[in-house]
Order: sequence, then C-alpha cells, then structure tokens
Amino acid sequence: MRLEMRGLWKTFDLSGRAGRAGRSGHSGADPDYDYSRGHDQKTYVLRDINFDDDIKTLALIGRSGCGKSTLLRILGGLIPASGGTAVVDGHRAVDHENYRKKIGFVFQQGGLFSHLSAWENITLPLIKVHGFAGERARARAHELLERFGLIQEADKKPSQLSGGQKQRIAIARAVAPKPGMLLLDEPTSALDPEYTTEVLNMIRELKKENLSFIIATHEMGFALHACEKVAFLCEGRIMEYGASKEVFAKPATAALAEFLSKLLEWKV
Repeated sequence: MRLEMRGLWKTFDLSGRAGRAGRSGHSGADPDYDYSRGHDQKTYVLRDINFDDDIKTLALIGRSGCGKSTLLRILGGLIPASGGTAVVDGHRAVDHENYRKKIGFVFQQGGLFSHLSAWENITLPLIKVHGFAGERARARAHELLERFGLIQEADKKPSQLSGGQKQRIAIARAVAPKPGMLLLDEPTSALDPEYTTEVLNMIRELKKENLSFIIATHEMGFALHACEKVAFLCEGRIMEYGASKEVFAKPATAALAEFLSKLLEWKV
C-alpha cells in the first residue's frame, strides 16, 4: 500500500466541540484537540505532515493528544484535513462514500450498533453499504465469526458481550467487505490485559492475509513485534519513522527516548 501525504495539517477551534453526529454514531469532536482553549484560538493538531512510502503494517505511537486519532480519521475519510493532501494507493483521502468503502475503520470503543446482534452488526453493513446479497453476507459473517471463535456470540447484543468480544466483532465487521486498508484507533485502550491480548492476536492473524493496516496504539510490544514500520508523532508532527526494530532500538530524538522510558518504567 502506497501512502503519500504532502503538507498535511489540521486545526480545530471551539466550534468543533459540539461537532456533528459522525458515522456509526460517533461525535464529530476530536479526541486529539484540547477544547479548554479559548473560542478565538485555533490549535494545530497536525502540522506539516510529509510522508511517502510503501507500507504494509504501520504503528502510530506517541502521547495522547499528539494527533494519532486525527491522522487516522483523515486517512479514513471521516474528517477533512485543513490543508495539504493525503493519498492512499492513488486515491485521495476524502469525505466520500466511495472512498470510505475501500477502508475498514475500528474505533476505540468499537462502535457496534447496540440494538443489533453481533451477527447483524456484520451482515447489515455488507448488505446496505457494500451491496452484498443476503446469502453472501450471511456466509461471510459466519466465516468470520467461526474463524475468530465468536460463533457462540453471534446472536448476542453488545450489552451481553465482554469488551474483548465487542472489539473482535468490530474488527470482523471492518474486514468483512475485504477493504484495501484497515485503520485501528487504539482498539485496546479500554480493555483489560486478557482482552487486550485477544484483540491483538486477532489483528496479528489478519496480517497473515496480507491485509495492510495502520494502528494507533500504546501497546509498544505489538508495535515492535507485529508492525513492520512505526511512526512517532509528537506535537502534531511525525518526529521519527522507520523499521520498528530500528526505531525502538536506537531512538534518534530525545523525545522518543523519553517517551519509551516512561512507558517501560513500571514494566515487569
């Protein structure tokens, strides 16, 4: 997958606080923006992002608020950039249904429809959005639920599922139409360690299918061992980028070295 970004930047002001109802019921408000600032001020969430490389699996790391979620939402066509361009495999990232159909997106809280069963959460988007026939959609849902050990939860609604099960079903829904790229916005941020492992194992399994993905994560072990490349964001910029093993072994900036040392301070 070829990812190109040229002079990409994004700002938010107070008018963005209320936002607008986003797709899958998500607010338009952005998690990377500090809404405590005055109404006449703008905050740059992303600044002059320039990038051009072929990537297969990329981890976005950095402190909360550094711009990881905003960048993923721009690449997913969920919000527009304030300036610059982002191009994914020759397709410009835009807020348009035809573009979004090519992208699978998994939110921090999964974004499952609460009134639908796990089975329906996967089949209905295939039918309504991607034009699958009913029988084909049901076959694809059954294939994924069985493959990832979720067939017993098929008829349960989100309120009856564990956090790990909900995120795994959200991932199954995202990959069901076989998108060109999967974007995951800190999919384990609200999970206990046991469920975190379940979700990360599922993502690693998908890697074997040659599915390209970009994940924003605080799980440094996953970023190091399961992602070929890593990008460290700091203050809205890509401060470091390269092969995961090289970046983790020899941080080129004091900012990344400090970030990693704080994360590892209390590790067993």
